[in-house]
Amino acid sequence: MVDLDNVDRGILHELQLDARNRTAQQIADKVDVSASTVRNRIAQLESAGVIEGYHPKIDYETANLPLQLLFVCTAPPTERAAMVEQILDVRGVVDVRETLTGRQNLYVEAVGTGTADTGRITDALHEIGLSIESSEILRQRRVQPFDHFFYTDPYDGEQGAREE
Repeated sequence: MVDLDNVDRGILHELQLDARNRTAQQIADKVDVSASTVRNRIAQLESAGVIEGYHPKIDYETANLPLQLLFVCTAPPTERAAMVEQILDVRGVVDVRETLTGRQNLYVEAVGTGTADTGRITDALHEIGLSIESSEILRQRRVQPFDHFFYTDPYDGEQGAREE
């Protein structure tokens, strides 16, 4: 666990909005510090593991992978971690999410070009030992950056960084 201050929170928020096109100076202007402070803080956040990487958002349909699938699976809790590594090796799998509670404890997102990919991925998940509870064809996925590094205090109505 890393204690984040207001500067760290502001930097993280700005990076989530558009890390590729935000310069250190632009971020510095938003969080009211120098560009060198921003660069140093980003380096510290990376080495502490708070920032794990910078990933492109890919439009799979435009990339000729029009089929997006979501598999809701059950894995034995004691074997789940090992299974996740195997799942990530399946061609087409782009995301695996583990849940802590409930029978359905793995959500596997995959992409492909058609029904042959659906069958291949389904077979691979069964071979790993997963029970597929349901599979859905995804139409669209929307994500947004976490924007609660700053909050409005319901008691005074002013916006500011959360003090912990």
